[in-house]
Amino acid sequence: MKKLHLVKTVCAVGISAACVWGLAGCAGGNGSSGGSGTDSVAATVNGVEISEGDVTKYIENLRTQYGMTDEDSWGKYLVQLDKNPAEFREQVIDAFVTREVIRAHAADRGVTVDDAEVNGYVDQMKSNYENDEKWQAALEQSGMTEDDYRAEVKLQLTDKYLKESFTVDEDPSEADQLQYAQMYATAYDGARRSSHILFDSGAEATAQEVLDKINSGALDFAEAAKEYSHDTASAEKGGDIGWDKTSKLVTEYQDALNNLQKDQVSGLVTSTYGIHIIKCTDVYQAPKTKAEDGTEKVEITSVDQIPSDWLDTIKQSLKSQAQSEAYQKWVDEQREASDVKINDMPADVPYNVDVTKYKTDESAAQSGNSTDQGAQAGSADNSSNNSGNADNASSEGEQKSEGSGQPAEAS
Repeated sequence: MKKLHLVKTVCAVGISAACVWGLAGCAGGNGSSGGSGTDSVAATVNGVEISEGDVTKYIENLRTQYGMTDEDSWGKYLVQLDKNPAEFREQVIDAFVTREVIRAHAADRGVTVDDAEVNGYVDQMKSNYENDEKWQAALEQSGMTEDDYRAEVKLQLTDKYLKESFTVDEDPSEADQLQYAQMYATAYDGARRSSHILFDSGAEATAQEVLDKINSGALDFAEAAKEYSHDTASAEKGGDIGWDKTSKLVTEYQDALNNLQKDQVSGLVTSTYGIHIIKCTDVYQAPKTKAEDGTEKVEITSVDQIPSDWLDTIKQSLKSQAQSEAYQKWVDEQREASDVKINDMPADVPYNVDVTKYKTDESAAQSGNSTDQGAQAGSADNSSNNSGNADNASSEGEQKSEGSGQPAEAS
């Protein structure tokens, strides 16, 4: 059965996020969500009970969050996942089981969380509210008590440190690196690396004076960036903002960069950030082979054929993947060694619908190809499955550019 990983660190997020992802906190209370079946026990893990009410409340919260409170939309959603209510419930129960395994066995790996650290995060969250009354109101609205929230923070910190305990010291294999180097080279062929000097929109005269000195050779571009650029993050690196295909640059900047060859400098380029002077510092041309019909294909035979910073990203991503796999293997082993008993779903739970009413020939054909959206909706740790591919690298580049004064588009 596919695992749902419903544990997410909430250190920097609000109560509502903790409610969405925190099973125990939001499902707390007496667990009554309608129907006598919700008062029963859904499962036990080494004798620890998981109440039917907690499971039901989580599923009902999920339905509310995604606008599936009516029977028809919920039934169609389950058909899209190729699941019935009992199967969906079992996935949610599996997530509760995983949480209990982490809670019970993290200390076996020497992972503990000090109460003082938990208090620090809770106090930090409380400081976002004007007074204790509003803090308590926010907790109540999310269906949590402060003790629920505190327990959730502790569990999620435990999970975070548990993952970090699976260190990977060895570099990924040459074959794995080469596989992803091929992906990068194909996706980023023709990528341009650039540096820029950013001026305020009203400083055109100063920008033109600096540009003239650069063009005459009287002023080095990197030194000019350090002295004049208002983008302090890139200024420290001589204006470098990295590769365009691993970031999403504003249109005016990208258009100007596209017209530059290596070592060429632009004129004054105006964008919403201000006035830029742009220098193209490198252009990546992927090695290619030519077929008999004349078509070209990118072909990487050595990891040295991509930029070193891309290779560093690939290595780190592959290490993170190996770390996540080791963590998940440990969780699975602990779960398999646990005494887990799952009881049948009560007939009167509110999410129990007859999915056969919503099945059509078309939906049956699509079900085998549908994405497990239920798992995605519940998975708060999709990042643990990053595989070092080019798409991941691109999103990383966008995130690095935001908020730094660099010409990245707001996502």
